[in-house]
Amino acid sequence: MQPILRSLTLAYNNLPRPHRVMLGSLTVVTLAVAVWRPYVYSPVMEPTAPPRTAPAVNQPVQELTPEASEPIDQSAADNDDDVPPEDDLDEKVAGETGVHEYVVSTGDTLSSILTQYGIDMSDVSQLAQQFPQLRNLKIGQQISWTLTDAGELQRLTWEMSRRETRTYDRVGNNFKESIANLAGEWKNASLTGEVNGSFVNSARAAGLSSAEVSAVIKAMQWQLDFRKLQKGDRFAVLTSREMLDGRSEQSELVAVRLNTGGKDYYSFRAEDGKFYNRDGAGLAKGFMRFPTTKQFRVSSNFNPRRLNPVTGRIAPHRGVDFAMPVGTPVMAIGDGEVVVSKNGDGAGNYVAIRHGRQYMTRYMHLKKLLVKPGQKVKRGDRIALSGNTGRSTGPHLHYEIWINQQAVNPLTAKLPRTEGLAGKERLDYLAQVREAMPQLQFN
Repeated sequence: MQPILRSLTLAYNNLPRPHRVMLGSLTVVTLAVAVWRPYVYSPVMEPTAPPRTAPAVNQPVQELTPEASEPIDQSAADNDDDVPPEDDLDEKVAGETGVHEYVVSTGDTLSSILTQYGIDMSDVSQLAQQFPQLRNLKIGQQISWTLTDAGELQRLTWEMSRRETRTYDRVGNNFKESIANLAGEWKNASLTGEVNGSFVNSARAAGLSSAEVSAVIKAMQWQLDFRKLQKGDRFAVLTSREMLDGRSEQSELVAVRLNTGGKDYYSFRAEDGKFYNRDGAGLAKGFMRFPTTKQFRVSSNFNPRRLNPVTGRIAPHRGVDFAMPVGTPVMAIGDGEVVVSKNGDGAGNYVAIRHGRQYMTRYMHLKKLLVKPGQKVKRGDRIALSGNTGRSTGPHLHYEIWINQQAVNPLTAKLPRTEGLAGKERLDYLAQVREAMPQLQFN
């Protein structure tokens, strides 16, 4: 050790004086820092509450994510029996189980229609690539589809015209197209009847099919409540039916007249597939896009095929979560009737509102309820204050929109607008009304 120190000393002495001064200064500073170390205060950490957890079947407890949302492996919608709340109209006129229908309107594309229902974009892209004609949907055409249990697109049906329908079925990883052309003769049929008991049974007794009854209810949904019709109320329906070998193959509703309480209500179908009144004014009441006066951060998106990363099970998130302070006013997005206002366990305090016959909205995890079941509300009415009740990881509002008993993405769903016809479209429509009116006389 001593020979090493002597060698270092000799080398130091042989350095030029400026270098010796600099090296010595650095040595002094280094020793000073090593000897003098300020005491760093390390506070004793208070024990924090353990993270909230949600048990998974046959799986260890997992931490809830994301913040201000619901547990990823559990749905807040424990009360699906309430939404949509079924009555005899829903139960008796429903079409084929699992079939979803949509009438193409202005600005629609195959992608915008299907993705709002949570259908995977890869399926939509594959269809459009295999069958480019699907990129040319026209206003008034109808498309319908069915899904697998896993939420994948199984079949898409495109009614291009009265005579031609194209169907696309999933076969393996691709889709197969089939085309059906009907060569029947279309004829108008006028049917009249009187309410005696339920409207559904009365309409069937008058000769309407289940599909035609459903079409009538949808066409008149914004003008009256079919549950409140009285015995003796009258109705007249004009429908166009395709007759093939003496049998009706399909039909299309043309016009409806319903008299209740001494007042007539009318709906007429226009070329765009929508229904208007006798003057060409729209029947649908406009909806707001958001249920609050300002937009809040989305803490969890709509995802009907959401998978739990641990269990691998599908745990649908049927709405959108908005992170917001407790006590934020929550408003009805459109005119309707409150059908649920109660505590729903995992959903906390929640409200469900029916708008017409096709639309339903739900608002969950509320602090305070401001409406009661059976109460009529207008667009923009306060219905509750937001909160953090039920199964929730932070203050937020869980908000859902259902169309035809199917949850859709509230951020992209095509919502009703208050609109009417104008220009040549209105003139053509009024001509159709004049032609249809004589065929809506009561017997």
